Amino acid sequence: MKKLHAVCSDLEGVWVPEVWINVAEKTGIPELRLTTRDIKNYNELMQHRLRILRERNISLRDIQQVIASIEPLDGALEMVSWLKSVTRFILVSDTFVEFADPLMEKLGHPTLFCNSLELDENGTITGYNLRQKDGKRHTVRALKSLNFDVYAFGDSYNDISMLQESDHGVLFRPPQNVIDDHPEFTVINDYKDLRRLLEEKF
Repeated sequence: MKKLHAVCSDLEGVWVPEVWINVAEKTGIPELRLTTRDIKNYNELMQHRLRILRERNISLRDIQQVIASIEPLDGALEMVSWLKSVTRFILVSDTFVEFADPLMEKLGHPTLFCNSLELDENGTITGYNLRQKDGKRHTVRALKSLNFDVYAFGDSYNDISMLQESDHGVLFRPPQNVIDDHPEFTVINDYKDLRRLLEEKF
C-alpha cells in the first residue's frame, strides 16, 4: 500500500520574517535580533529575550503591534495554498499562540502547532510553556506512526531534529552556519525549487 504524505514546516524565516528581528528593529534593541539561527539552545535564547523584555518594560501588546505589521514573504501565500491543496500541511513552530493569529490569518489559516506564554496581570511576559519538549521531532514521529511519508523543512538549529526524524528533510533558506553544521541536508532557497522537489516526490 502506498503511503500518504504529509509536510511539516517551520514558520519564521520560511513563510514570514523573523518576529524577534522585527521587534529588535522596531524597539531599537539589537540584542533581540538573536534567533534560533544563532543560538542552538532554545531555553537559553528565551531566557535572554525575557530578561531584555523585563529590563526594557516591553509588554505582549508591544510585540503584538509589531507582529500585526509583518507580511508573509514574497510568494509564501501561494506556496502555502498549494501545499494545503495537495497534502496534509502542518506548521510546527517555536512561536507562541499569543503571537501567531495575525500571521496565520495572512497565510490563509494553515494548521499550526506551537507554544504558549505566561503573562502577569499587566500583560508582561513572565515565562513560556512548551507544548511538548522537542515538539517538532515528536510531531513528525506521530505522523510517521500513522503511516504518513513525512517531508520537513526549516531554516534553523531548532528545526534539525524535525528534519532528522522526517523521511525527507530539507533546509530552506538557512544561514551559512547552519549549512556548515549540517551538510547532510539538501539546501533550497526558492519556493519554486521547493515545489518542484515536492512535486517530483509526490
